[in-house]
Amino acid sequence: MKFKLDENFGRRTQSLFRSAGHDVETVREENLQGAKDETIREVCLAEQRCLVTLDLDFADTIRFPPRDTPGVAVIRVPRNPSLTLLEQMVSQFLNALPEMKIDGQLWVVEIGRIRVHQASDDS
Repeated sequence: MKFKLDENFGRRTQSLFRSAGHDVETVREENLQGAKDETIREVCLAEQRCLVTLDLDFADTIRFPPRDTPGVAVIRVPRNPSLTLLEQMVSQFLNALPEMKIDGQLWVVEIGRIRVHQASDDS
């Protein structure tokens, strides 16, 4: 799969995606740090990349409907998480990918579970 990591992820997270066989680019590599959320979303749509972020704004399905996107994953970590916990949650997300389809969905990854929002057909 193709992913875009938001600016709050570093090289170690990027290497987790690559080790799992995914095509991954980062907001930082593309000099998009500080860009508006709408800009990040448009870039992901244009590149057909699933966005992976810590930014809870992307969990707003009214503002950022997941339908017709390659997917959005919001990793919801507690305040001041350790690097180990963050890597565990990213691994939890990566391990779920073969089991579930993320296209057109919002996944909120929490410790020990993933909440999936699917757009209804009438929205």
